[in-house]
Amino acid sequence: MLTDLVSPDAGLLAGTAVVWLLILLRKIVTGSVTSLLMISALILTVQTAVAVSTGFLWMFQLQFPLGNLAMCFMFARTAPTRKPLVAQLAEEVVALKQPHPDLHRFFQGATWLWAGLFLMLTVGMGIMMVTEPFALFMLLSTVVTIGLTVVGAGICALWFFASIRRLGLRLRFAAA
Repeated sequence: MLTDLVSPDAGLLAGTAVVWLLILLRKIVTGSVTSLLMISALILTVQTAVAVSTGFLWMFQLQFPLGNLAMCFMFARTAPTRKPLVAQLAEEVVALKQPHPDLHRFFQGATWLWAGLFLMLTVGMGIMMVTEPFALFMLLSTVVTIGLTVVGAGICALWFFASIRRLGLRLRFAAA
């Protein structure tokens, strides 16, 4: 079997290298790289570095709160700027082009919301890491991550629709 010939660390490093090579290729070919792709690559890189740097089980678990902390910083860093990360993601994921200037406050607030959610995940996983057995930690971290993601997306959707209604704006769907 191939896994008997190659270490798991080599697989993690090769997988991470392939992701970064694909990002470089996309940058060369299209001239841009989406924020969502960069976020995914950053998390994979943090997780790989932690997993490869140690064989300790608690160090493996540490990759989850560290990945969430990195996400918290990414969102918080862009929230007060002219291009909050949620606005960038909306542009890339749903092709929201040239949003109304009054929506900027919504995008900043939503970016702060996601920074806060990732901070909550960081703290929660850090606590669960030291208080729960490994199997329960993995189960709880998955459930809590999915739950907070669904709640965050729901809050943002309701907030967005309330914002456009308050501003008297309409959504218009056009062909891509």
